[in-house]
Amino acid sequence: MTSAPTAPTVTDTKVLRDALGLLKDREQVAERLLDSSAKHSFDPDTELDWDAPLEEGKWFWPPELVSLYDTPLWKKMSLEQQQDLARHEAASLASLGIWFEIILMQLLVRHIYDKPVTSAHVRYALTEIADECRHSKMFARMIQHGGAPAYPVSRLNHNLARILKTVSTTPGSFACTLLGEEILDWMQRLTFPDERVQSLVRGVTRIHVVEEARHVRYAREELRRQMVTAPRWERELTRLSCGEAARVFSVAFVNPQVYSNVGLDRREAVAQVKASGHRREVMQSGARRLTDFLDEIGVLRGVGRRLWRRSGLLA
Repeated sequence: MTSAPTAPTVTDTKVLRDALGLLKDREQVAERLLDSSAKHSFDPDTELDWDAPLEEGKWFWPPELVSLYDTPLWKKMSLEQQQDLARHEAASLASLGIWFEIILMQLLVRHIYDKPVTSAHVRYALTEIADECRHSKMFARMIQHGGAPAYPVSRLNHNLARILKTVSTTPGSFACTLLGEEILDWMQRLTFPDERVQSLVRGVTRIHVVEEARHVRYAREELRRQMVTAPRWERELTRLSCGEAARVFSVAFVNPQVYSNVGLDRREAVAQVKASGHRREVMQSGARRLTDFLDEIGVLRGVGRRLWRRSGLLA
């Protein structure tokens, strides 16, 4: 009795190297990520207690990560108003996360459209898309549970993203993916162990941190590969589009409507956030691991680097 033929293994045909060293085989990376997904994936609908009441006196976001923290306006606010601002900013960030993940899912589908459908690389992309679907639903439930409104990005940024997800090349897609994932990941790593924060929010951020670690690894490995193999014009376009994405991301990070919704003067609040040394340090600290990586692999050059500086995310 003859055995059924096995599918050919999809492996890299040449050794690739960049400033960080040898690139790992794409299929081996994907297989490890698939193994990790099988062991450490969560269903937020059953993992989290959505029926538990909110905890009195607890924050929805660590106060040090709230945009107005340590500004003159913050020092004038009552504790209740500070915590209310944190609640609205958590809803704003969750709304931004949903917007971003919907874009990411479309970029991932485009990335695998021409790839071998039986490859581990494609299977992991589909696994990540499933993760992002769960994350988006989880963020939406968290917004509703907290009682704050959803905060969509501006119409301009919404339509700029429509253009990005339609015309973005592969390296540009993965560079923008890391921009959206790594800064929020840094903040969430500070949030889920913080006992001052609502238990539900801590649970949401814990799930997101565990699963996003795989997404970051996948995107980093693929961006390294693309920056080695892509033609020069595509690498230059990636530097430019990534810099512009950083500028848009920094502007859209907190919807200014949150200030009006907690009874603050919107213009004064926005001005104080822009002038805040603490806020600048928070954002640059959140981006530092990413900007160091992008610098090493050659993304932060030329006009793109200047755009990153203008965004305030790069010192």
